[in-house]
Order: sequence, then C-alpha cells, then structure tokens
Amino acid sequence: MAATPTLTHRPAIRRSSARRTAVPAWLRAPFTADTWRRTAYAMIALPVTLVSVPLALVGGPAGRLQRRVARSLLRLDVAEPQRTGVRALVHAVLAVPLSLLVLLITAYGWSIALLNLAYPARMLLGWGAGGPDAWGGPTLIGAWAFHAVFGGLTFLLAMPWIVRGLTWLQGRLVRGLLG
Repeated sequence: MAATPTLTHRPAIRRSSARRTAVPAWLRAPFTADTWRRTAYAMIALPVTLVSVPLALVGGPAGRLQRRVARSLLRLDVAEPQRTGVRALVHAVLAVPLSLLVLLITAYGWSIALLNLAYPARMLLGWGAGGPDAWGGPTLIGAWAFHAVFGGLTFLLAMPWIVRGLTWLQGRLVRGLLG
C-alpha cells in the first residue's frame, strides 16, 4: 500500500490585487503616505529655504540640507555633486517665492477641506454655522451636508493632486540646481 504524500507546508495564499485596485487612485490619494510626505515637504520647504539662504551666503551646507529634505520627503533621487557653492545660493533665492506660494496654497487647501468637513464644529470656535443665511438651507444638517460635499470632499480629493504638482515643481528646482 503506497503512502499518500502529506503536505508539509501550506501553499502561500495569494492576495488578490483586484482588492487593492478596486478603489481608484483619485479616491485613495488623500489617505496615502506619499500625499502626507509631500504635504509635509510643502509645509517645511519655506523654513528650510529661509535657513539655507544665509547658510549659502557663508558657504555652509545649504545644498546638502535642501537635498536631504527633498530626498527624505519627496523620495527624490538627487546626485551628490562635489560642490554646489553658487548653485545652492541661486536655488535658495529662487525657492523662497516658490516655497511661499506652495505653503500658502497647501495650507489653504487642506484647511478648507478640514473646515468644511467639520462644519458643525465652527460653532465651537465661535464662528457662525447654519442659520437661514447659510448655504444649504436654514438647518444645520443641510448647511453641513452642502459644505461637506461641495467644500470638504472636493478639496479633500483635489488637494493630493495639487500638492503633488506643486512639489513636483519644487523637486525639479532641486534636481536642476542641486543635483
């Protein structure tokens, strides 16, 4: 009588990739680590740039600092040149207005998403919420629904792509002048 072979290990269960791709990228984007790394870069790029200007003027490691931040948060593959010198100063000076613009757009967009999704919390802050003059109707639930859908969800879904585009510009500047 022949012995039947026994399984000594269980075959690996393959997870369906359909589950991962069932949700479109535009809907997943606000909840990905990449979006929040890019948002963090957009928020700290201006202070880093403002520190880099005087560092570059005295010959300090301004280029190294800016490359390090871009590598860690934007996941940029930036080459380490021998010396950056004047290029680090040019980058720091050009990056100030761009970083200011990116900071303002990013902060404004995410705050609009948060304030509209949390519309009823405006009363706790002492701001008007609801009432007969509010968009969405005289009731708080109507005003919240209107603001949550048209302000909150719209900005929540749009901001990852806006931030991605803005940080792409910043990354191009880093690669072009510091790489």
